[in-house]
Amino acid sequence: MSQLEGKKAIVTGASRGIGREIALEFARQGADVALLARNEELLNSAAQTVRELGRTAVVEAVDVTDE
Repeated sequence: MSQLEGKKAIVTGASRGIGREIALEFARQGADVALLARNEELLNSAAQTVRELGRTAVVEAVDVTDE
């Protein structure tokens, strides 16, 4: 059993690149994942992959930059 089994993870920048891969790896390791980024369409795609791995995915389109 993974140390992440049954845990919750929040990943910013989860729509693509490193953020997406981190979110997917958390899901592979058994965590449910909250995915945050600006692009909702790409977030939904990542969330679908998380769900296909049997984990819960929550999507929130946000901009966390400090203007």
